[in-house]
Amino acid sequence: MNHESIVEDYRQTHPEVTVLDPPDAIQHIRNRQYMLQAVADMDLSESYVAKPLVADGSAKSHELSLAYDRYSLQKLEPPLVLQEFVNHGGVLFKVYVVGEAIKVVRRFSLPDVTKRELSKTAGVHRFPRVSCAAASADDADLDPGVAELPPRPLLERLAKGLRRRLGLRLFNLDIIREHGTRDQFYVIDINYFPGKVWENARI
Repeated sequence: MNHESIVEDYRQTHPEVTVLDPPDAIQHIRNRQYMLQAVADMDLSESYVAKPLVADGSAKSHELSLAYDRYSLQKLEPPLVLQEFVNHGGVLFKVYVVGEAIKVVRRFSLPDVTKRELSKTAGVHRFPRVSCAAASADDADLDPGVAELPPRPLLERLAKGLRRRLGLRLFNLDIIREHGTRDQFYVIDINYFPGKVWENARI
């Protein structure tokens, strides 16, 4: 019996229990191609590091690899999702959505890659479970251009559109801002009920 059947059986047996999100909708966002397509379908802009295609909670599913040149891509094992690496000041924004409520926290992320590094480095660099190890950057002394949170109207539009497209009310987005810009943002991941950091992002 799969997880969806277990939850559905439990819901039928215990109608007093509220099920926030349908299991089949949760299952959809385990596939990163599906989840990021939902963002692209919103047609906010063209926004496109390699990640495993399926996010199943295992250590391997959280691995991140940085390929320094196109020839290194053949060293990566499919299935996976390719995303262009964007310098983002070493900070990402975790946007938690619970129904209509939105909460944003800053987390340290991968450091920027300089042109010098790109010219002298080749191959693939692996970063296991980057997001799980990310420390809070909310109290850090950051450059204001890096630390400024994404604009609220953008977050509200994203949250509303993804609630409708994904059929979920409880999820989080990982967003980065391209370093040196004010309004160039990229959604790089979507997670369902990311419990490890949930306590630090109470709404």
